[in-house]
Amino acid sequence: MKRSPIKLSSLVLVAILTFAFTGCRQASSQTAVAIQQSEDPRQYVRDIDIPLPLEDRAEQILYRKAYIVSYNKETRQPNWVAWKLTRDHTKGPVPRPSSAWHEDLEVPAPRAYYSDYKGTQWDRGHMCPAGDNKWDSVAMYESFLMTNACPQNKKFNIGDWNEIEISCRSLAEKYGAVWIVCGPIFFDREHEYIGRDSIPVPEAFFKVLMYNDNGINKGIGYICRNTEGNRKKDFYVNTIPEVERITKIKFFPNTKIED
Repeated sequence: MKRSPIKLSSLVLVAILTFAFTGCRQASSQTAVAIQQSEDPRQYVRDIDIPLPLEDRAEQILYRKAYIVSYNKETRQPNWVAWKLTRDHTKGPVPRPSSAWHEDLEVPAPRAYYSDYKGTQWDRGHMCPAGDNKWDSVAMYESFLMTNACPQNKKFNIGDWNEIEISCRSLAEKYGAVWIVCGPIFFDREHEYIGRDSIPVPEAFFKVLMYNDNGINKGIGYICRNTEGNRKKDFYVNTIPEVERITKIKFFPNTKIED
């Protein structure tokens, strides 16, 4: 429709093992909270150069085991999600579950729910992908928090967006690490909405990444329309300054990147 750091308890260990080896159905809210609070969430994300604070939109910073979120309570979606993908994290033994999406109790209601997407043409599109989190059960579980998702065209999600994710993993394997930030773009126009609390559908997505090549920091940016796509990924390439201009977000503010 259209409209203008706690130690792991035995309970948590059981939940993680169940999730890792058998997959899980949508977890209860109590389990979600327990896993999110299982350890200091900042220990794996200390060297992420996150974007500058946003002054033109709502922002709540959330720390996960593998990534950091700038959450917008008005869109019920992330402004951006940032993570460091290392060579070691491009693979791992943890399987992707068939059904694990769950609400994020760290953000205020109304918030996004699993059911908001039912009966719509939109996927729950990962920002920090499950494929980057096979190295750890908690990281995989947290990648299915609804605060890491946006409404995404189904063909685009499994097509061009997935291809860009794969290319990021290839860069991490080649250079040892890649720093990534991505998120939705909302055009200044009437949006499509889904769910009981009217979650707006983004018109596009951005992704920027930075890696070090023989002591020189290099960067790539992408702007992708939220449509079926099916184009070569070079079609979406932009400079990081151009993505900053479009999104009004300052990426990697403490890092010098060669043009």
